[in-house]
Amino acid sequence: MLIIAIAAAASQPAAQQDCTAQVLDYADWREAPGQQWDFRGEGLTLIGAAHERDPAHEQFARIASAFREAAPTMAFFEGPDRGIGETAEETIRSRGESGYLRFLAREANIPVRSLEPNPGEQLGMLLRQYPLDQVLLFFSLREAARLGDRDNLAGERLDAAMSTLLGRIARMGQQAGITLTFTDVPGLAAAAARYWPDRDWRTVPGSWFDPLGNDAETGGIFLAAINRADSNNRNRHMVRLLSEAARSGERVFGVVGRNHVPMQAPALACALAGPR
Repeated sequence: MLIIAIAAAASQPAAQQDCTAQVLDYADWREAPGQQWDFRGEGLTLIGAAHERDPAHEQFARIASAFREAAPTMAFFEGPDRGIGETAEETIRSRGESGYLRFLAREANIPVRSLEPNPGEQLGMLLRQYPLDQVLLFFSLREAARLGDRDNLAGERLDAAMSTLLGRIARMGQQAGITLTFTDVPGLAAAAARYWPDRDWRTVPGSWFDPLGNDAETGGIFLAAINRADSNNRNRHMVRLLSEAARSGERVFGVVGRNHVPMQAPALACALAGPR
């Protein structure tokens, strides 16, 4: 459902809300020498990972080692639940670090949850900050770039995948009573052409969505800014989920894209420091 949802935040205790306010903004952060990408606190281990799909990458051995050491009772992953493969290697190749965590959690027979807000809440927060057509373009073009970069989709295969995505979004919009600015691939092409008249929407590069990027320099106009706002919103949501689970007595283990960790670390330290 595509609704503006703030009830979850309003229901948090005052101290918890104060802690989530300590989440850092990407606009104010730069990587420091010797930057730490993992966080360990009372009842919580959060591993920062690169979005890699090579099973030989060193981070997968590091994730497995940290998982064994933490002996978690609950696991949290970034992104949607795309399941797992039959083997660890197949899972990593097809689903990256989030899939690998789900694989480890299944082997350990512990529950696993996504760290993402529901789509309605995520969209609602952004619609309070940006126009609907820009938000829809952000989600659509980011997925198109991901499908091109990671899955090597192009031409008719990419159009077909995007048509499925836009159809799903259109149905959600109808259910919520929201009139969307486009609902199919031709509409996406026309909406993108209004902002980037000299570029095929299929060729928008993934670098335009870097939350640390400058839209004026890349040509993304608003894509990095929206991604930055979305990441900030998601970080606050993740802090609430992780800290609530840890404070309830669970041994929590999470894996996220590494830049999320220094953004969340001050808020997590705050949330885990209070009386249980």
